[in-house]
Amino acid sequence: MFPKGFALGGLLQQAQNVQKKIEELQGELSQLQMEGQAGGGLVTALVNGQQALLKVTIDPSLLRDDAEMVEDLVVAAVNQGLQKSRDEAQRRMNQLTGSALGGLDLPEV
Repeated sequence: MFPKGFALGGLLQQAQNVQKKIEELQGELSQLQMEGQAGGGLVTALVNGQQALLKVTIDPSLLRDDAEMVEDLVVAAVNQGLQKSRDEAQRRMNQLTGSALGGLDLPEV
């Protein structure tokens, strides 16, 4: 089934190393903070690399305006922050798996 000289034990060790690196990356992502903005910076949303909303800041001048507009700006800022967070998490995961899996000597099927 596997080519002669293929070391299954080495493959398992590499898989364990990748798993460990993924766990380390998840810890890094929980510390990462990304900011989304809307309304020219009047509303900001701070999220971490695991897509958890940490903080929303609303400029006091907006609180005198239409509540619906403020709600829309909050949604836009949160969505922008979450998208930045997803993009960064994906970029880091691609770096990790690209370098880790690229070193695997997998048999061709």
